[in-house]
Amino acid sequence: MKNFFATFIFLFQFLPVIAQPALQHNLVFDSLAKRWDEAIPLGNGWLGALIWQKENKVRLSLDRVDLWDDRPMPEIDKLRFKWVIAQVKKGQYDTVQKIGDEPYEKYPAPTKIPGAALEFDMSKLGKVVHNELDIKTALSTIKFENGVVFTNYIHAVNEVGYFSFENCTIDIVPSLMLPSYNSSANGKTGNSVEGQGLARLGYAKGSITKGKNFLLYHQPTWKNSYYEVLVQWTKFSNKIIGQWTITQNKRATLKAINVAIKEPTGWDTHLAWWKDYWSRSTVSIPDTILAKQYYLEMYKFGCVARSNTPPISLQAIWTADNGNLPPWKGDLHHDLNTELSYWPGYTGNHLELTASYTNWLWKVKPENERWTKQYFGVDGLNVPGVTTISGKPMGGWIQYSMSPTTATWLTQHFYWQWKYGMDAQFLKEKCRPYFGAVQNFISKVCVIDSIRHQYHLPLSSSPEYNNNSINAWFPNFTNYDLSLVKNFYNEYVEVLQKTTGSNEKEILLDSKLYPDLDTNYTGLTIAATQNLDESHRHHAQLMAIYPLGLLNVAVMEDKMLIDKSLRWLEKKGTREWCGYSFSWAACLYAKAKEGDSAAKMLQIFANNFVSVNSFHLNGDQRGGQYSNFTYRPFTLEGNFAFAQGIHEMLIQSNNGYIEIFPAIPVYWKDVSFNTLRTEGAFLVSAVKENGNITQVKITATVAGLLQLKLPFKTFYIEGEQKKYKVNDNVLRLNMTPGETILVKNGFE
Repeated sequence: MKNFFATFIFLFQFLPVIAQPALQHNLVFDSLAKRWDEAIPLGNGWLGALIWQKENKVRLSLDRVDLWDDRPMPEIDKLRFKWVIAQVKKGQYDTVQKIGDEPYEKYPAPTKIPGAALEFDMSKLGKVVHNELDIKTALSTIKFENGVVFTNYIHAVNEVGYFSFENCTIDIVPSLMLPSYNSSANGKTGNSVEGQGLARLGYAKGSITKGKNFLLYHQPTWKNSYYEVLVQWTKFSNKIIGQWTITQNKRATLKAINVAIKEPTGWDTHLAWWKDYWSRSTVSIPDTILAKQYYLEMYKFGCVARSNTPPISLQAIWTADNGNLPPWKGDLHHDLNTELSYWPGYTGNHLELTASYTNWLWKVKPENERWTKQYFGVDGLNVPGVTTISGKPMGGWIQYSMSPTTATWLTQHFYWQWKYGMDAQFLKEKCRPYFGAVQNFISKVCVIDSIRHQYHLPLSSSPEYNNNSINAWFPNFTNYDLSLVKNFYNEYVEVLQKTTGSNEKEILLDSKLYPDLDTNYTGLTIAATQNLDESHRHHAQLMAIYPLGLLNVAVMEDKMLIDKSLRWLEKKGTREWCGYSFSWAACLYAKAKEGDSAAKMLQIFANNFVSVNSFHLNGDQRGGQYSNFTYRPFTLEGNFAFAQGIHEMLIQSNNGYIEIFPAIPVYWKDVSFNTLRTEGAFLVSAVKENGNITQVKITATVAGLLQLKLPFKTFYIEGEQKKYKVNDNVLRLNMTPGETILVKNGFE
């Protein structure tokens, strides 16, 4: 390979053809972004970079996922659930807020922190004429009017980023720009959305070591922790090749650039990783705006997750580069954000990446059990709704940051990790024990009502209804808490059945002591005596529809309830919604088989709530066309929930059977997808041409019973015939590992 970056397109011609993503899905501009949240994003789960222009410099904002100030949140360990209950009953909630909420705003840490930035002087390069991110190869290419080509990528596997200047006869030396940890002008208090000044962290001044063709930045952080940023480069002929890395509590080192071959090593393995990633699944939809946004979301998912990385936080590897801490401290919010961020990975056939969530939850389980005992005063497992990277509580609005049901939402991800992969070892060694620990807690924190002989929580809430006021607490189950607990028991019973658990009957009996969901003429309410009275960003009351699937639109009684709930949601409007509200609403409409409405929600998200680089900015960027929120704090959950909205329109796993194209808009005549994954570990491909579903291909990755809701009136199975049954228009067929069947439309 004579010229590394110039020949990557040529090499790509010899790779097996992958239909998607296509060139039209790339980010393409004729200039550089002037803001960090409009930059070109690169990443590999561990390292991240944002490429943009600051003043007259090309700037690479460098980040690492575990760059954290993980000091304990002051005062938070004083809180006790029983004391909170007593204060609420006395109507003295300000005493709770002083300990549970105010420290989150008052203190700068714990928090995610930025790394550094590389800058290159543009004065000798001139005007940018082309700026493109090829999402198929995760390669950024910037072309200048003088012919210089600047390319960047972060290796998909190794913790190193590469850059190159080609056709370059001038000296271009990188500068390392340090975060303003020691700037006297950057000590502002700010707030959790805008971000406090970095200087408030109180770090000692970092040091830069300069050598021939290298820069090393050493930054002490909290206590005895530190991180390092190392940059190396070499110049020969008309080319400059460079590389960089960031380490946490470890000396930074890099392998020397191989001058003999005049290129960094590892491009082939980087390309192979992304080739494999995109081969896992593809979709083809006729809406070009939604298609591009979808592929940009799946590109970002490939950038932020690996099986061994910490989970996807609010901004993951793209911490704000504006001199402040990131919005909401870049923390791990488990009352919506982390959960939504992993939604597309299961159906998208990326279980090796969704594993990062359950692996991390398992890792911090001892810390979460310690907190559960301390705060709730009982054994078992719950997880703070807002945590640091090590699972420690951060406080905030404690109705949600210390909710008693957070862990019951997290168990769904253990369930999905098993259900979509059917890994018996994972089920036995992690899924069942995690469920068991959570059940141990739930059985103790819920109490029996002596009159109704039903379980209830001493205090319940619904994110983030009534915000942080005392009125955010409810004396009876909210539908959010109740639906989570009900779903937990449904899944736990199945987990026990599959592992021959001796407690199955006892758990089943216990689950029947919980009340029914509260409903009335509005559909699903917030709680008993509390309707959804106003537009609200968090669709917590509708959890039973999605993601929990407790209600099934195929059941008439459930359908009526779903319809009433969605019509009431529409009546209240979207003025208090954020961007992620629209992505989640698309999933809700898809479950209701309302494809046109699902597509509309996704179109509003893509047109109003994202930056030019596809980042979800929470607020309506068209001046408040759909929402009163017009700010722009970047978080990722809305992006990934968008991708899942597409998946739910294309395929669903409902009550044990698979549905093909369950929520396609009427104007989508030609649609297809390839190897999307379903519960039961089936890989499914399907084609719809000119309004007709023509074929469905299913591959079993493990032995199991396929239950496919037939999307045609008549059908035939191509190839070897096996015994199958069809009841209620559902095809049932026992399949062996690796077996594939092709079901075709009979067109009769």
